[in-house]
Amino acid sequence: MTLGIVAALHEEIADLLAEMAPGARVEHVGMRDYHVGRLHGQGCVIVLARVGKVAAAATATALIHRFGVEQIVFTGVAGGLAHGLNVGDVVVADSLVQHDMDASPLFPRHEIPLLGRAAFSADVALRDALAKAARDWLAQHMASEVRPEWLSALHLGAARVHVGQIASGDRFVSSAQEVARLREALPNALAVEMEGAAVAQVCHEYGVPFAVMRTLSDAADDTAHVDFPRFLRDVASHYSHGILRQFLSAR
Repeated sequence: MTLGIVAALHEEIADLLAEMAPGARVEHVGMRDYHVGRLHGQGCVIVLARVGKVAAAATATALIHRFGVEQIVFTGVAGGLAHGLNVGDVVVADSLVQHDMDASPLFPRHEIPLLGRAAFSADVALRDALAKAARDWLAQHMASEVRPEWLSALHLGAARVHVGQIASGDRFVSSAQEVARLREALPNALAVEMEGAAVAQVCHEYGVPFAVMRTLSDAADDTAHVDFPRFLRDVASHYSHGILRQFLSAR
């Protein structure tokens, strides 16, 4: 079974690409490099989708059609929406919704026209396996793989894993006002990002199991533009690499 691993930014998959590089081949399709090889005994195709819903949907479609992947996992960072979540926590999606989809009054807000649904559910087995891998990595490996000064400087504290809804949209949410509006419109959403729901819709339409895992890099508020670059540079790749290594090793 071949697994597609996708991220929006290079830092989110840099360590995975480096680990798979020996023996891997690279195919250039649609302005993207698809790295085809094996990780921990598992056939994988790793690709940088770039940012946004269209980019993510195009990448997921190519993974399915061109490379025949049978499962897709999207990894990366997100901003926290729900109260009580902290930087460094991990959110594994149980469902995803496009917060900027609004074809009203023809269709209810957030509903995808002609599909009759707003939210797309992640594959239960993949979701649970990713959540377990995240918990195991945080408990057993994070302290040794993420440098202590980074943990302290970014105030990560005791990171936790949450399973719940993730909202996606073509906008970097960076103000308290935007967060408040999203909380009101989507009270069940734990985190916000820019790609996951698009991948979820493509996988739903093609019948491909998928999961989305996000590390909270900021609070998606007025501090988002300050916190995000540092977290991406110093921490995100360690999270993605460590958790997916744990996930693949357990399969």
